[in-house]
Amino acid sequence: MSSDPGLPSQALILCGGMGTRLRPLTDTTPKPMVEVGGRPFLEYLLEQLCEQGIARFVLATGYLGEQVSDHFGAGSRWGWEIRYSHGPVDWDTGRRLYEAAEMLDERFVLMYSDNFAPFDLEALSLHHHAGGRAITVTLKDRVRGNVAYEEEAGITAYDPARGGEGLAHVEIGYAVVERDEILGILSTVKGQPDVSFSEVLALAATDGRLSGFPTLGPYYSISDPTRLEQTAEYLAPKRILLLDRDGTINKKRGPGEYVETWDDFQFIPETIDALRSLSSEGFEFIVITNQAGVALGLVDEVDVDRIHKNMTRELGRLGIEVLDVYVCPDHWESGSLMRKPAPGMFFLASNEHCFRLDRVLYVGDDVRDCEAAAAAGCGMVLLAEPDEIADIELPANPRHRTTHRTLVEAVGIIGEYYEVGERS
Repeated sequence: MSSDPGLPSQALILCGGMGTRLRPLTDTTPKPMVEVGGRPFLEYLLEQLCEQGIARFVLATGYLGEQVSDHFGAGSRWGWEIRYSHGPVDWDTGRRLYEAAEMLDERFVLMYSDNFAPFDLEALSLHHHAGGRAITVTLKDRVRGNVAYEEEAGITAYDPARGGEGLAHVEIGYAVVERDEILGILSTVKGQPDVSFSEVLALAATDGRLSGFPTLGPYYSISDPTRLEQTAEYLAPKRILLLDRDGTINKKRGPGEYVETWDDFQFIPETIDALRSLSSEGFEFIVITNQAGVALGLVDEVDVDRIHKNMTRELGRLGIEVLDVYVCPDHWESGSLMRKPAPGMFFLASNEHCFRLDRVLYVGDDVRDCEAAAAAGCGMVLLAEPDEIADIELPANPRHRTTHRTLVEAVGIIGEYYEVGERS
């Protein structure tokens, strides 16, 4: 493995299969080109990679591959550089990798053309470099998976037949690959190069050269009509704004104090004005809040629930629709994946309300809110007083990040952000 920890700048997308489970759609259209929201699914993948800094692609095409190249060409329309490795329909995925090898960088990202998931290239690359393996695949927990994975041991087995014990994860692509090492593994597979790429992964796992990067986020697929419909819903633009509670919606109490009852709850007038304005533009809202007072025994969980029911009702009377409220009652020393700055509540909200975190903003009043937004992959609007802003060091976040005194000041910027997302 190269000692260079730099980020990959090229991606290989395997897009040559026939997509038989998507028939009749794929009788005349290759699976990557099936339309989602009026454009090919593959376009969403390439756009996602571009937003992570990758604009050079090798598309390994096969079945009806001319439709892919006719649509994307050399990629200049989008500012991309696209090359094609085209082969017969009957080539397996291992052969497609083998045939594309001369076009590939020493380190590249490998993608499947039917999966879509939240993706942080920098985090994945750091994990890959630390692991020192030939390939690092992104994992999602699943009852009947193809990967046995443990946090300490890593990947201990890969079974494409999904028949073994302990297979509680599935690999979904989004992999960082060392070209020469993976080609070396491929060369030792019986029948190579005309083999499935899954056989390469299985051998890499057996040899201890396959690393896994678990994700808490959702993943979607277009592999069959039901999943295609779910993916279309997920990728559809939504005007959902995520909100912190204390200090954002309502006035925060003093250090060590908590809003214990509805009588203690006081709306921030500027926030209400902003939410009404955004509501008139079609926005809906989800609240994501830590409430450690429950763990400390200072606030009753029943009272927290009552506060949120009252808050939602009062905002609804003003035409402000709160879709949901996510609460973490855990102590800050609990290590909870749900407690901000961990992103657990964000992923849960994304799963339950079917929206892309990389297309929404989170509004909060604390640096930990910014850290949570960055970890979840969404943009951030921080509310802070003018004398505080100069002293605030915000965490790195490739998404939107601005600071304002009140939410009213941010209304225009929020609207513009979502409009851009709706056009992409």
